[in-house]
Amino acid sequence: MKGESQPPKWATRLLHWFCASHLVNDLEGDLLELFAQRVRKHGLRQARQRYVRDVFSLMRPFAFKKEPERYPKPVFPPPAMIRNYLKIAFRNLAKHKMFSFINVMGLSAGMAACFLIALYVHFELTYDAFNKKADRIYRVATDVQTNSETLRYSISPWAMASNMQNDFPEMEACARVRKEEMLFRKGDLKFVEENAVLADSTLFEVFDFKLLNGNPKTALMTPLSIVLTETSAQKYFGNKDPMGQTLLWGDQGELVTVTGVMQDPPVNSQIKGDMFVSMSTYTAHRDKNIEREWGSFGATAFVLLKPGTDPATMEKKFPAFLQNHAGKMMAEQQMQIRMLLEPLRDIYLHSTRPADESGNINNVYVFSAVALFIVLIACINFVNLTTARSVERAREVGVRKAVGAARSTLARQFLAESILMCVIAFLISVILSAALIPLFNELAGKSVSKGIIAELPFVAILLVAALLIGLLAGIYPAFVLSSFEPVKVLKGRFTTSAKGVMLRKGLVTVQFTISIAMIIATIVVYTQLDFMRSHDLGFSKNQTLVIQSGVGRERDVFEASIMDLAGVRSATASAAVPGGLNPQAFSKLENKRGEMQAANLDVYRVDFDFITQYGLKIVAGRSFSKKFATDSTRALVINEAAAKMLGYTTPGEAVGKQFDQWDRQGTIIGVVKNFHFKSLQENIKPLTFRLIDFWNGKLLSVQVDGKNVKQTLSAIENKWRTMHPDQPFSYYFLDEFYDRQYRADERFEALFLNFAVLAIFISCLGLLGLASYSTVQRTKEIGVRKVMGASAASIVTLLSGDFLQLIGIAFIIAAPLAWFAMDRWLDSFAYKTDIHLWTFIVAALLSALVALLTISFQSIRAALMNPVKSLRSE
Repeated sequence: MKGESQPPKWATRLLHWFCASHLVNDLEGDLLELFAQRVRKHGLRQARQRYVRDVFSLMRPFAFKKEPERYPKPVFPPPAMIRNYLKIAFRNLAKHKMFSFINVMGLSAGMAACFLIALYVHFELTYDAFNKKADRIYRVATDVQTNSETLRYSISPWAMASNMQNDFPEMEACARVRKEEMLFRKGDLKFVEENAVLADSTLFEVFDFKLLNGNPKTALMTPLSIVLTETSAQKYFGNKDPMGQTLLWGDQGELVTVTGVMQDPPVNSQIKGDMFVSMSTYTAHRDKNIEREWGSFGATAFVLLKPGTDPATMEKKFPAFLQNHAGKMMAEQQMQIRMLLEPLRDIYLHSTRPADESGNINNVYVFSAVALFIVLIACINFVNLTTARSVERAREVGVRKAVGAARSTLARQFLAESILMCVIAFLISVILSAALIPLFNELAGKSVSKGIIAELPFVAILLVAALLIGLLAGIYPAFVLSSFEPVKVLKGRFTTSAKGVMLRKGLVTVQFTISIAMIIATIVVYTQLDFMRSHDLGFSKNQTLVIQSGVGRERDVFEASIMDLAGVRSATASAAVPGGLNPQAFSKLENKRGEMQAANLDVYRVDFDFITQYGLKIVAGRSFSKKFATDSTRALVINEAAAKMLGYTTPGEAVGKQFDQWDRQGTIIGVVKNFHFKSLQENIKPLTFRLIDFWNGKLLSVQVDGKNVKQTLSAIENKWRTMHPDQPFSYYFLDEFYDRQYRADERFEALFLNFAVLAIFISCLGLLGLASYSTVQRTKEIGVRKVMGASAASIVTLLSGDFLQLIGIAFIIAAPLAWFAMDRWLDSFAYKTDIHLWTFIVAALLSALVALLTISFQSIRAALMNPVKSLRSE
């Protein structure tokens, strides 16, 4: 039949679409015979019209009904077929060892990294989740506004808790905690406990800490009572029952009675402590008036709201509550207090208020993205290497199709190989994870996991993820390989498609875009931390030993005794040192307008030699001096930030002005140059110095000779043990103590660096595999080029050039993305380094060098191959 005498094609396609497969051929043949007769009898136009009408008339139930299959397909492949799939899969893995090794290593490393990061992310996101009532627990935070600034506290006024119990019936309970260093003694045992906590008797009502022995309602009710954790009970009492036993507490050696033993708090709990001393020991025994103080802040308060209470509604009552109880005090001190509620589960990761321990939600996001990127790179390797081998497997597909294999059967076979490889990688990743968990805990600086056995739910999730990765990563290669036409393949006309080549190049570019971005990020993180460690802090912290020496005459006698030691240069006492905690005092200082300006200022209580020994520079006025008797009670030294806050254009203008601070009135005698007494993550705040009194200044800073530090330290310790045999010798070096502020950032750097190296390693594995297959496919071309006179260097350049171009494109994409992300990260630092041009140059050269080293082995081997052998192989 001529092309112009055919029926409408769209009608024929419609017939094929709706008609049952076992009827369509017969019906189409009948319609075509009728069409031919009508063309001869009535003409083409009328024949076509009737053909269309006949097609529509066949749209009846009989034409739709499918014929029952003689050999119905099972829902699941039979066991014999599954065994066959696995057998062929194992044979292919064993036959192509390099391909299998690269894929399994990349996948297992990626899965192990993803598993460890998932543990870290889960650990961070589940802080305080052990509290069953966590959704009803809130921290009472406070903002204190003065004429100078607004201070954001995580602690609250001492008088607040008792008054809230009476004024807010929607509050079920309130518990305050305050972390302190405390000295405990038991016989010959003596320890300065850094994780000691003062806690209200309602602690076990608000939080779900498990009390193993004792009454949770009364364990912390009376003064001089203490609850030990299991660890501290074992530490002081061994296997004996500690209930009712006593410990000597503090410098005065007061007896505290053990009234309870609790399970160690979870590692991811904000409230961590080894010893819980009753809050009444402090409020009723040590300072009986403290709970009437609205201007004194000292403890963190947590409230448990009754079910159904709206925290926002409760917050609206706070202004009236504060005005009723503290209105007079706020008016007198020219300050305003604002209270607000912070959900317990949001505090660790989202709160920006000061805390003993805090996390960073951005770090959680970063590591989550890194985990996804690493798995993505491993999956890209799999897709790239599998499709790159398409030429090798084309003949296999052609033969199997020629003997009757369906496309779906081949696709299932290739998917089985993919899933099998992922399952093998999963098993290896579990072994790797089990071995790496202790090292990962050390890098993270916290016990993220107790071991692989404790993480079986995550192992199960990882197995499901492995199966999904095998399925998703194997779908594209499976359908590409199973789509080959057997005629072309068996005749040797099959070549790798341009689309496939472009896809592989695109995926390699994605891999190295991620890797280069991580290299740039790692360099920026390192340079920022190096900047903070090497930045001029404005004071001397080297060769300074800080000893907890007690107060008053005890401290003075010990200081005098060590000054005769050969390695001791100088010593000075203070209540705080840079990098540590210091109090804030409500102060009134005369500003430029002659007004007494109110502000809450950081306070350093120091002796006469502190400013000199720490190398602080006096920019106006003078330092404290024993020549002036009034310096002990009527003198104040401030920093440049405080002078600027008061409105003075030059530091000298502040000298001689009046101050009123903590029951001392007098004049400002000097101004010191700003120095970083806190981390470089914070701006330098206004700071005041005043001389210590008899009960302050328990820290003794000793500057020692750097040549014989060990001998000097041993001599100082001997002096201490001679004078204080019943107290431990507690000390630290100031430079190490100050740098502890950057531990979280250093851990972030270490973790990020390790995962960046892993991402680059996996990318290079894929690049190695692609380079190998590219070299094999171009064997004949290389032989011809060598016969025509090409040098080995030109061959290496030829084979390496394509990959280096892809890395160049990846760099162009990665550089601006990395700059944008790291510029945002640096914004969290008050003092930060710049992102220099050399950072990108180093990243580009490093990525190019790594790529060259990866592919050079295959390129050089191919370039040195005898062309006769390569041409003969073709």
